Amino acid sequence: MAEKPLYWLGSALEDLRAFPEEARRSAGHQLHLVQNGLEPLDWKPMRTVGSGVYEIRVHAGAEHRVFYIAKFAEGVYVLHAFEKRTRQTRRADIELAKRRLKDLKQLRQQG
Repeated sequence: MAEKPLYWLGSALEDLRAFPEEARRSAGHQLHLVQNGLEPLDWKPMRTVGSGVYEIRVHAGAEHRVFYIAKFAEGVYVLHAFEKRTRQTRRADIELAKRRLKDLKQLRQQG
């Protein structure tokens, strides 16, 4: 299986680059696994964002999260990357990922 390219939506790349080095490396490694058709080390489905969306969970000092969708043949789309400061994911982070997923689906339909 060929490695799928990563596509970064909105500010996701800049947001991930703002992670501390250890968190950035862990997230990058886990995304690399996903690109190669493997499961990340720590993940869960994010049905609240949309079908096929998953959350990479990074435990490096603070908690960090990366939402992505890998079900499309052309690549892995990173929807959102953020530091998680509370036990429950903030509504604003879920809504931002939902908007980016909606925009992605519209873009893919336009072709």
